[in-house]
Amino acid sequence: MDGQAEILDGKAIAAGMREEIRRETLRLSSRGVVPGLAVVLVGRDPASLSYVTAKEKACGEAGMFSLDRRLPEDTPEEELLRLVADLNRDPRIHGILVQLPLPRHIDEGKVLLEILPEKDVDGYHPVNLGRMLLGQDTFYPCTPHGILKIFQHGGVDTRGRHVVVVGRSATVGKPLANLLLAKGPGGDATVTVCHSRTPDLAEHTRRADILVAAVGQAGLIRPDMVKKGAVVIDVGLSRVPDPTKKSGHRLQGDVDFPGLLPVASKITPVPGGVGPMTITMLLYNTLKAARAAGGEGTE
Repeated sequence: MDGQAEILDGKAIAAGMREEIRRETLRLSSRGVVPGLAVVLVGRDPASLSYVTAKEKACGEAGMFSLDRRLPEDTPEEELLRLVADLNRDPRIHGILVQLPLPRHIDEGKVLLEILPEKDVDGYHPVNLGRMLLGQDTFYPCTPHGILKIFQHGGVDTRGRHVVVVGRSATVGKPLANLLLAKGPGGDATVTVCHSRTPDLAEHTRRADILVAAVGQAGLIRPDMVKKGAVVIDVGLSRVPDPTKKSGHRLQGDVDFPGLLPVASKITPVPGGVGPMTITMLLYNTLKAARAAGGEGTE
């Protein structure tokens, strides 16, 4: 392919989806079911605080009910578990999100297990992960699901394609690999997962028809590591020093974006690529949960 890669504009895709979600939320609300999301933040981690604030803003713009619970850093585990149990019983709440990471004295697995699977809009409860693995309808983790929506809206067909996922996290790499392996639209791919113990990473990435970088290491993927015409999805987000910026830093993804523009056929930018889709899919899952609670099914 000659020329520059097509930019897969996650911000624009997210805006279109959020408008659809807003209209559906209004319709559902007119029937007396207002989709409700509870967001729980323990501590004052700046990145988590910024992310939670963005989620609450998006909730309000979609016409959803948002319940904000911010707890001090030293909140006992038992108190957090009681709060989650209360939210499980609250009929106004269709989705519960406990922002991770939690303080070290709290067992994240125990907290996630406490959330009812039907209110687990982050898609991390073992029941929902198991359903995803079996190809059943459930709440998919938001970032991997957002990537599938980028493929759908960006005209990227995964059927029979070789997808290389760099990163094996439980939040992105592993669930994305499973979704891509599933039968049907957005799946049917041959998937290779690479990680920090993979020897000669470039040997694998150069064979990818679709390359997904999700490790949080700025500039890891160089142009010589990517096949001409590949689709490149950048999930990474790092702050790198930049004296030209007022803040003294800039955001950079896992790939060398300028270097890959003449190599890739399609590519996501950072910021404005995968990031906006993550919150959008959280709204999508909350609406889905509200529809199920209102007796309308899950799709």
